[in-house]
Amino acid sequence: MEQEIEKPKIEENIKDVNSMQDEKEEVRESENQEGQAEEISENQEAEVQTSENSQSSQKVENLDVNDKNKKINKMRLIEIEKIVLHCGGTEDKLEKSRVLLEKITNKEKKIYIVKSTRRIPAFGISPGKQSGCKVTIRNKEKIKNLLERFFSTLDNKISKKQVVENQVCFGIPEYIEVPGLEYERDIGILGFEIDVVFKRKGKRVKMRKIKRGNLPKKQQVTKEEIIEYLIKNFELEVGEK
Repeated sequence: MEQEIEKPKIEENIKDVNSMQDEKEEVRESENQEGQAEEISENQEAEVQTSENSQSSQKVENLDVNDKNKKINKMRLIEIEKIVLHCGGTEDKLEKSRVLLEKITNKEKKIYIVKSTRRIPAFGISPGKQSGCKVTIRNKEKIKNLLERFFSTLDNKISKKQVVENQVCFGIPEYIEVPGLEYERDIGILGFEIDVVFKRKGKRVKMRKIKRGNLPKKQQVTKEEIIEYLIKNFELEVGEK
């Protein structure tokens, strides 16, 4: 009798163990399914992100291509037409001024003598009297080289008052402050002025002799455009004073 009672107990225990194993397997399968679902969702999110990134990169490339394909209006570009170096003086000082300008330009440009058009008694100047000299430089490389040296003398700073429509004017108190220029006894201590002239294409229309026309107002270079050009190309600081 005892053996018969023990057999059903053993069978019940075996069934419980099997049921527990089945439950564990079901739990494992459910966990595996959840893990696979999470991996699938992560992969889907990654695919979505990659697709978004590719779309955004394609948009950026398309924008770049469109920007490159846009035609630049060459008539609106700003450039430096020339720089004019001027040094005033009469009689002996006029000769020193001429030597100074020859030294700055390495005697490569012709020095023009300027005659006064009005009377200034304080300086002993009368109409028609020689009162200074000047030289004009149009070579782009030489202009850039000279302006970089001149601006470094001023610590790369100029005032807004020195900028007007189509030009910038500033002075160097002593030529020995300019990099590359050494003191000469024959010249002494002397300063000079620089006039930088800007232009846009089409300026020749109002200067030619045949079929001369008017240059429209929009082709003039404004004060703000000159300041922006100087900051961009020469890294200048433009102050209020």
